[in-house]
Amino acid sequence: MGQETKYKIIEAGARIIHHKGYNHTGIQEVIKAAGVPKGSFYFYFNSKEDFGLHVIDYFNDMYLQMIDPILQQKELSALRRIEKILDYYIGLFKELNYTCGCPIGNLSQEMGDLSEAFGTKLVSSVALIAGIYKDLLDEAKETDQVSLEMNTQKTAEFIVSSWHGSLIRMKIDKNIEPLELHKQFIFNILDR
Repeated sequence: MGQETKYKIIEAGARIIHHKGYNHTGIQEVIKAAGVPKGSFYFYFNSKEDFGLHVIDYFNDMYLQMIDPILQQKELSALRRIEKILDYYIGLFKELNYTCGCPIGNLSQEMGDLSEAFGTKLVSSVALIAGIYKDLLDEAKETDQVSLEMNTQKTAEFIVSSWHGSLIRMKIDKNIEPLELHKQFIFNILDR
């Protein structure tokens, strides 16, 4: 029961934070959404910041679960799997009516320079996402799909940074075009 309650708090809080941001999310609101007793929060978390760090782990796990089915499609080329990841999220943000954005990107903008603990955790999260792209680009390099001269680490980091910028533009423009433009430019770079 203990870990289940903790998970319910994290899951409810993650949903609210994704929509409203960390600073606009109150502990009482999280407890109410989780449907757990008021004292539960501080039983499981030392502070709101401690809770927020757990939420980042939750978002990381959620991201990995969402893309793992694509990553496992080994019959597809590495570049095709990158394309499918981008298409998956383009479809998701259409369904979300161009709202929310990437929870890690949102938290990076909101908390990255306000809390050292958040900053450190968010750097690791972005590195995790970039690492997935780097692995796929390394595979593409081994199979001669991309230039042997490509710096796969820097290219992966660019993909992630460009994506986050495109999400900001998507949210303010209220349309999917920035994400589609991101994909187009990425594949202009990747295609030989």
